[in-house]
Amino acid sequence: MKKSIFVVLLLLVFSSFAQDKDNVKEPPFVGEAFIIKDDNSMLELDRERVKIKKQIVGLHSVGIGKNKNKIKISGCCSGSVYRPKRELKIVVKAPNNEKDPLYVVKVFKFKKKTNKRVVVAPVGTFVGGDPDNLDYLTFRGKRYGKQSYLLTIKNFDRDAEYGVIVDNPDSYSRDYVIVSTFGIK
Repeated sequence: MKKSIFVVLLLLVFSSFAQDKDNVKEPPFVGEAFIIKDDNSMLELDRERVKIKKQIVGLHSVGIGKNKNKIKISGCCSGSVYRPKRELKIVVKAPNNEKDPLYVVKVFKFKKKTNKRVVVAPVGTFVGGDPDNLDYLTFRGKRYGKQSYLLTIKNFDRDAEYGVIVDNPDSYSRDYVIVSTFGIK
């Protein structure tokens, strides 16, 4: 009797490990993302194909000024909205997960107007870029599955809209990016 109970318990332990491994879900395509909610369910983020608008500011003809790469998404709000209790966990699929995710993934806050906007890459001719002016969120990242990252974000604003961009060297167009969007309440 004791042996059969031990065998049943052992089988339950092994089957739970197998199920956990099979439950590791990665987004199907590079650049896609989802939030892992507090109850471990998943919220798929909206995806937008966005044209990067290049804007020259200043007297570029005499060598002083900045190039600004901006993205603008129509509409004020994402359809993917979440109210986290403490921290935010996002799974993002990348071309691979060999690099530090800080080099590959950008999570940023949109400036809220009638449309969602953000400057994604200011570059100055003499004055240099100003990366501190960007509303990037800091995160802790680790490998997740075969080619994704799990990002944990502890500091974020509520009642705000956010975007996620994955650097994809396989992308054939540098004029467009895929942005996964979500709102935090």
